[in-house]
Amino acid sequence: MLAAALVLGTSALSGVAVAEPEDAVSLANSPTFSLRTIGLDSTVSLYGIEGQQTLSIPVQPGLVPAELVATVSLPINALGGTLQVSQDDRIIARVPLPADQAPITIPLAGARVVDNAVTVLLRSYLSLPEGYCIFDATNPLRLVGTEVRYSGQELAPATIADFLPPVLQRLTLAVPPNPSRAESDAAVRLATATVARYGPQRPAVDIVAVDGALPPPVPLERQIMIREGDAPGVSLQGPNTVPALLISGSAADLANQSRLLSSDMSRLAVQSRAVAGPLSTTPQLPSDHTTIRKLGQPGVNATDLVNPRVTVPLDQTRIGRSVRDVRVHLQGSYTPLPDGLAGQLTVGVGGEMVDRWATDPSGRIDRWIDVPQRLLERYTNLDIAVDAAGNTGRCGEFQPITLTIDGESAVESTLARPPLAAGFQSLPQALMPRIEVGMDDGLDNLRRAVQIITGLQRLSALPFDTAVMSRGDAIASANPAIVVSPQGWDDASITLPVTVDADGVITVENVDGSGNSSTLALDPVVGFGSLQTLYSGGRTLLVATSSGAPAELDRLLIWLDSDIGRWSGLTGNVVVSMQGREPIQLTTTAAATDEVPGGDRRTLYLAIGAGALAVALLGAGLVVARRRSRDQP
Repeated sequence: MLAAALVLGTSALSGVAVAEPEDAVSLANSPTFSLRTIGLDSTVSLYGIEGQQTLSIPVQPGLVPAELVATVSLPINALGGTLQVSQDDRIIARVPLPADQAPITIPLAGARVVDNAVTVLLRSYLSLPEGYCIFDATNPLRLVGTEVRYSGQELAPATIADFLPPVLQRLTLAVPPNPSRAESDAAVRLATATVARYGPQRPAVDIVAVDGALPPPVPLERQIMIREGDAPGVSLQGPNTVPALLISGSAADLANQSRLLSSDMSRLAVQSRAVAGPLSTTPQLPSDHTTIRKLGQPGVNATDLVNPRVTVPLDQTRIGRSVRDVRVHLQGSYTPLPDGLAGQLTVGVGGEMVDRWATDPSGRIDRWIDVPQRLLERYTNLDIAVDAAGNTGRCGEFQPITLTIDGESAVESTLARPPLAAGFQSLPQALMPRIEVGMDDGLDNLRRAVQIITGLQRLSALPFDTAVMSRGDAIASANPAIVVSPQGWDDASITLPVTVDADGVITVENVDGSGNSSTLALDPVVGFGSLQTLYSGGRTLLVATSSGAPAELDRLLIWLDSDIGRWSGLTGNVVVSMQGREPIQLTTTAAATDEVPGGDRRTLYLAIGAGALAVALLGAGLVVARRRSRDQP
C-alpha cells in the first residue's frame, strides 16, 4: 500500500556547488559491457540438440545494442550448427557456429528497444555425426565470456524519473562529515533500495564526506547528496554533464524524500525537481501459503531420452522469513512410459533422496513432499527426476520423456523460532521484513552499516525496509536488528558467542544451560574484529564488533565485500578477523537450535569453535586454554 503526494517543479534547490573539469567524461560512448556487468551470467548455455535461451539486455538511453561477442564451446560430438536470434517471431540473425573454442559475433541490429531493454530469443541447432542420437542433454552449447557491444552516446538524465539508469556500476552517497541520524537513515535506505533494484548487477555503494563540490562521475555512476535542513525536496544539481541528485529537508522530511527513488511515484517525477509528500510503505507480511510461481519459478520442464531432471528453488528470502515444516505440493506431468520400460520419480534435497514412487500410465504428478528440517538452508533446492530403465531401441525408435512441474505447486511453511538453518544461514530472512540498524553517530559507523546492510540485501530476492537508531535503542528493542559496535561490546543484557576482555582473554560462550564457557588467554594480546549472529529475546541479532580494534572489523567487512560468494558462503554464527590471517568462521552453541537433540552435538560445536580459534591464534602468541564456570569466583 503506497500513499504519497508529489509536487513537481523546474527550479533546482540551491546551496550545493558541483564542479566539473572541461575534459571530464561522464557518459558511456559506444561501450562494450560484459553480461556480468549488466547483471547476467557471462556464460550463455543452450541445452539439447535444439536449445533455446531468452536474453534480456538492459539499454542505457541513447545507446543501441549492436552485437554479441563470445567464444563458442561446442558439446562433445557436436560438429557445428547454426545459431538463430529472433524477437517476436522476427528473425534478427542466423550465424553458423564456428569450430570449438572459436570466437563468434552475433548481430543485434534491428532489435527493438522496449522499456530500456532488448529481449531476444537465442536458438541453437546442432549438427551431429550420422547415426548419433544418444545426446547428453546435460552438456550444453556454451557461449563463454559473452559481451554486448553498443553503439551511440549515452544520454544524461534530465528528470528525476530518469536519474537511475538501466545499468549502474557505482552509487556514491555524499553526506556531511558528521552525518546526523536522519542523514544516516536516508543513506542506509537509499543504499539498500539501490542494491535491491539492481540485483545481480551488484553496483558498488560508496559513502563519502562532502561539504561542498562533488567531482564529476565516471560512466555508469550516479551521485546522490543528502542534506538535513533547507527546503524539502529532490532535485537535479548541475553543472556536471551527469547531474547529481540532492535530497534535502528536515529530519522528518528526509525519510519521505529518500523513499521517492524506490517508489512507483518516481516514474511521475518528470521534472528536475520534486517534493514528495507523505510517502510510506506497508511491508508485505509473509504467509504460511504460497506457490513456486510466487517464489520466482513460473514452472519448469525438461526433456531427455530417459532421465529428465528439474530443480525447484525454495528461497527463504523470497518467503520473507525463516521457516520450518516446509511442505511442497508437487503438481505436474511426465510423458507416460511405453511398455517394456520401468521407471520411478525421485525427489531429492542436497543430494539426499527424500521421496520416490513408481511411474504410472497417467503421467500425472500430484504429491506432497515434506522437506526435512535438517536440510533446510537459506536456499534449498528440490531436485525432481524421472528415472527410466529398459531397452529404448535404435535411434528414432523411442520418444523422449518430458517432465513438467506447474508453477501453481503449493508451498506451505510455518515461522521458525529460533530460525532454521541457524547462524549466518538464517540471514537475512530472520531479520526481515523490517531491519533496525543500531549504531553510534559518525561517518565510519555509517560506512560499516551500509557495508553490512548491502551485503545482506544482495542475498535477498525481496527488498528490506530499514530504520536507523541509536545502538542502545536497537539493543533494547524487541525487533530484529543489526548492531554496529566497533570499539567493543559492553552490554550485559546480551552475551555474544565470542568475547574478549581487557586482558586479551577470549571467551567462547556455552549457551546450553550449563553455565560453562571455554577461554583462551593470549600473550601478547591480539586484537580482532568480528561479525556475530545470535538469537536472543525472541529475535535475531547481527552484531559487528571488535576487541578495541575497529580496523580489524573494517578489514573483515572489506574482505566480505571483495568476493561475490563470501557473504552467501558464511557458515556457523561467528566470523573473526585478526591481523595477518584470513578471517575464521566458527560455529558455537549459540548457533544450535532446539532441533539439535542432546548435549553431545552442542558440546562438539563448542569444541570445534574453540579448537579452530586456538589453532588460528597459535602463530600470534602463547595460548592457554581452560574451562571455567561463571559461578566460580
